[in-house]
Amino acid sequence: MTSSLEALRSGIKQSALAWLEVHAPGFSTVVFHGLVLLWIFLFALALNIVLHVVLLPMLVRFAKRRWQRSLLTADLLRRLSYVLQGVVVQTQAVFWLDQSPSLLRLVEAVTHQWILLFSLLSLFSILDAFQSVVHRRVVPIQFPLRGLIQSIKLVASVLFVLLAISILMGKSPIILFSGLGALSAVLLLVFKDPILGLVAGIQLSTNNMLSVGDWLEMPKYGADGDVMDIALTTVKVQNWDKTITTIPTYALISDSFKNWRGMSDAGGRRIKRSVLLEISGIRFLDVEMLEHLKKSNLLSSYLERKMKKIAHANGEKSEEIPISLNARKLTNVGTFRAYLVSYLKAHPGIHSDLGLIVRQLEPTGEGLPIQIYAFTNTTDWNEYEAIQSDIFDHVLAILPEFRLRAHEAPTGHDVRALVAESK
Repeated sequence: MTSSLEALRSGIKQSALAWLEVHAPGFSTVVFHGLVLLWIFLFALALNIVLHVVLLPMLVRFAKRRWQRSLLTADLLRRLSYVLQGVVVQTQAVFWLDQSPSLLRLVEAVTHQWILLFSLLSLFSILDAFQSVVHRRVVPIQFPLRGLIQSIKLVASVLFVLLAISILMGKSPIILFSGLGALSAVLLLVFKDPILGLVAGIQLSTNNMLSVGDWLEMPKYGADGDVMDIALTTVKVQNWDKTITTIPTYALISDSFKNWRGMSDAGGRRIKRSVLLEISGIRFLDVEMLEHLKKSNLLSSYLERKMKKIAHANGEKSEEIPISLNARKLTNVGTFRAYLVSYLKAHPGIHSDLGLIVRQLEPTGEGLPIQIYAFTNTTDWNEYEAIQSDIFDHVLAILPEFRLRAHEAPTGHDVRALVAESK
């Protein structure tokens, strides 16, 4: 088979050169090489049309599975077709230009670089398609796949560049690889961020510290929002004001950050807010207030239970003695706290399994803080804010029922009223 091809090639070349010698004496070799180059170009062009106009659209129509569509989307077949065209051009150059070493070396150098370039791009397409398929999984994997793929691309690019240089120099790639030892310090300095980013990405995924979609808060870098992407060197965060913040990946290991994923996993969002009461309004409950508050469905059982305990504690003490000093008695602020606990337990927007406390904090010059510490049964921001606002609307509105007042600093209107009264 090989001898037949050699005989065919030799016969065609001799006939062509003889014909050109008659019609273009002195330029037969140059014209022959020009015709060969034209033939190679036209053949490559025809092959390109067949592959891209006929074959690839046909494969697109037959692509049914997700990984097949991902490969087509990543342009793998198109890039592989360019590799095939380079191989065909090189084969034809070797077939027709064996008698012209300089021209053959030039064509081979160009085709080698062409083949290497589109081989590298084909590898990139395979990696991109793999990443796309994995990211579409129903159950996402906890692994820095994007960072790892970018690392593979980086290493492959360096290797392909060294291979391309060795081909142009006509030297073995091993010689260039052996010289990398002397440049290792420089390479470590140049690729410091990718190396640190890869290590940080592996640590983040191994310890399950961060993943795409988590709510990340990192004030040092002005980041407060959802993680959009974890790349080799940067983590992209979309803040709540729709701005984008990029953070070095290794900074997530060296610095501290807050991940709100636990809140989402728990299914509840914390309410931790206080209302300041005027201390001068705190007092014991008198009979009138007690009878009034007993009408509340949220307080009736509490008051009945507490009155029994107080009656038992007071025992046979006379009602005429100064009760405020010698006997137990309910206060309006304590009853108010009990009311808030019952109100929150009955609230449809409060999570009953994540803790609920209404507590009294240390008094300050601005009043007595009564803090509500509870969790909503939703993590949606709009719903959370609506529930929290409704609760404190009710808290502020119910204060007069307990003869309590919310603290507020004097305003200009208050000062003018005092001046008017003094006159």
